[in-house]
Amino acid sequence: MSSIRAARLGQIQTVTGLIQPQDLGPTLMHEHLLINVGPPALREAALADGTDPEPVHACDCFKLAWGQKTLPSNFRLEEDEVIVAELAEMRAAGGRSLVELTVGGLGPDPQGLVRLSEKTGVQIVMGCGHYVEEYQDRDNFAKTSDDFAAEMIEHLTVGAWGTDVKAGIIGEIGCQSPWTDLERQVMTGALLAQAETGAAINVHPGRAVEQPFEVADFVRQFGADAGRTIISHLDRTFDDDEQFLRFADTGCVLELDLFGWETSSYFPNPSFDMPNDAVRLRTIRKLIERGHLDRVLISHDICMRHRLCHFGGHGYQHIFANVVPLMRRRGFTEDQVQAILVDNPARLLALS
Repeated sequence: MSSIRAARLGQIQTVTGLIQPQDLGPTLMHEHLLINVGPPALREAALADGTDPEPVHACDCFKLAWGQKTLPSNFRLEEDEVIVAELAEMRAAGGRSLVELTVGGLGPDPQGLVRLSEKTGVQIVMGCGHYVEEYQDRDNFAKTSDDFAAEMIEHLTVGAWGTDVKAGIIGEIGCQSPWTDLERQVMTGALLAQAETGAAINVHPGRAVEQPFEVADFVRQFGADAGRTIISHLDRTFDDDEQFLRFADTGCVLELDLFGWETSSYFPNPSFDMPNDAVRLRTIRKLIERGHLDRVLISHDICMRHRLCHFGGHGYQHIFANVVPLMRRRGFTEDQVQAILVDNPARLLALS
């Protein structure tokens, strides 16, 4: 074990420094505060004339959620004053910390995250790595898995994206269906970086039902710890409880992170019917009954303006203000709520 890893063992790396797991508090495990997630073609169209055709307004919220309307500006979160206000609402509702997973290809801004953390008191854990192939720099095609591993190790131990701000988790590592060779190279680099640093990994899986299983098999064959591999977005991937339960048997951590997306329409994949929050909680109940409480995480994965309170959405406050009371009304115990929002995040974010 390296001296750097030994010195940080059991602690959590935030953008403003190391903290103890007991100081993390209620945590959202998959969010974005500063990001440009616009599809590359849409970004290029917006840049052609230098401006968006129109800004996002609160009255656009329903049309944007259904994919009835598309605005390039909806895919960018970049206004400090808006995010500061949203994080203040989250803290007022009971949230304490947040994992920010804007990685390569999505416009990571480490110094911006430091600024937001210092302004709000919210503890932010930053990710590292790369998103799906279409978003990656062309230079990445010439890199090896060892190159990606070295980059992520540097981001976790020295500083990320040319700054001295350290990442505290690997990911979200972008995968898709079918899984591309470049994405496999990045994933291998992530597993190598995990072995060196002890950081957990968060994976953005492809939308096909079998793709999360493909990732889980890849992790197992590599010899990595499935229990420190978080698979995101399963509530937009699996459409019945048996798929969730079957995936739980892989040993990976299951993340349902689209809480607040209450419309059945999921415009990135029109063939999929999105569940609402009540259905998400029923799935979590089934996972708990099967003995998987210690491997369930929840979040919102906010990466578009129409999901912020300022633009008519639910914001980062929603889980704490609305979902937790709903959990209690639906018979979740305080220990179960604590496990999902506090204990599981603290265990996974503590460097091992």
